[in-house]
Amino acid sequence: MNTATTLKNSTAVAIGGFDGMHIGHQQLFKELGDAGAIVVIETGYANLTPDGYRARHTHYPLLYLELETIRHLNGEGFVTLLKEQFPKLSKIVVGYDFHFGKDRRYSHGNLEELFDGEVVVVDEVKLHNDSVHSHKIRHKLSIGDIKGANEFLGYNYTIMGEKEQGQGLGSKKLVATININAREFLMPKEGVYVTTTRLDNEEHFHPSVSFVGHRISTDGSFAVESHILDGKVECEQHAEIQFVDFLRENEKFDSLEALKQQIQKDIALANKTLKRLAL
Repeated sequence: MNTATTLKNSTAVAIGGFDGMHIGHQQLFKELGDAGAIVVIETGYANLTPDGYRARHTHYPLLYLELETIRHLNGEGFVTLLKEQFPKLSKIVVGYDFHFGKDRRYSHGNLEELFDGEVVVVDEVKLHNDSVHSHKIRHKLSIGDIKGANEFLGYNYTIMGEKEQGQGLGSKKLVATININAREFLMPKEGVYVTTTRLDNEEHFHPSVSFVGHRISTDGSFAVESHILDGKVECEQHAEIQFVDFLRENEKFDSLEALKQQIQKDIALANKTLKRLAL
């Protein structure tokens, strides 16, 4: 059954922005049942799971609605649109802070009045007594709190991108790295990270140590690069990096030799961390 047919046959939908598809979002999806679908209100600001990357974190089909094309709708118009898209719709699932319609003037209370089926409102989801929201995940990433971000996400924060040419220094004077262009994703704080990396269409991830930031010890350019720890590998087209832990700040070194020595320390610590976590 193709996606369009599946959407038409869906009897329940969860509605939201769903950037990150984090553990709070997953609580909404648990209410969908067997014939559910996810309606993504696309604001254009998603950078945890940009574009179609949300689909990696759910088995439900997704319908993307551009905010600019629906923001003018009043409450009745929005519900009518949903019924047109989902003729068999009998349940709508939203979060406690859901708003919709022109100027965001409508809330789940209005939805319960306008929709003749069931409306399920999922309460605030907390972890360690802190409410889970996408903007908090972004903040955690910006300060290098990878562990905290991953806990909120329910998975290791992941970026993907096409392979791009590096400086050419790595394999000759430092260590070999794979460079990618992942600028549609939110970059975590500049620094060095314990990571795992998948190359091209491989099924498994390699243990790795990755750098995100400006190469302040060399040419100052911005880079996302990953060094594979379990042997020499080749990347033909693209790579995927999962962030496990923050190792250290981005630092300026007086010589390539000093930088190389620090990289060797980074590798040893990354190996130790990954072995402890059995990754």
